[in-house]
Amino acid sequence: MDHKKKGIKLEESSHQRSLVANLVSSLIKEGKVDTTEARAKETRRYVDKMVTLAKEGDGESRRRAFRFLQDKEAVGLLFDEIAEEYMDRQGGYCRVLKLPPRRGDGADMARLMFS
Repeated sequence: MDHKKKGIKLEESSHQRSLVANLVSSLIKEGKVDTTEARAKETRRYVDKMVTLAKEGDGESRRRAFRFLQDKEAVGLLFDEIAEEYMDRQGGYCRVLKLPPRRGDGADMARLMFS
């Protein structure tokens, strides 16, 4: 039984971490990402954590964000532009919009974007 296990199990833990980190980086750079619904819901949790870190704005927060994202450009955009937009908001920085199913395999698709 998987008691007290948060999140959706996507793949092995190292693969899941890198997949989510890449999705968060892409969202920060592009402003929106189209992916499966399960991946979008899991990624939303980490986007909110990264924006909260960016709102703190100190050096330790920047290092923690870089440790997760591994992308200097994304961390710079997160701390310089995105954090300023959401300084007065307490949470819910991004949203998941459902899209039509994918043609190839019928997977439930969703668009993850900042609100």
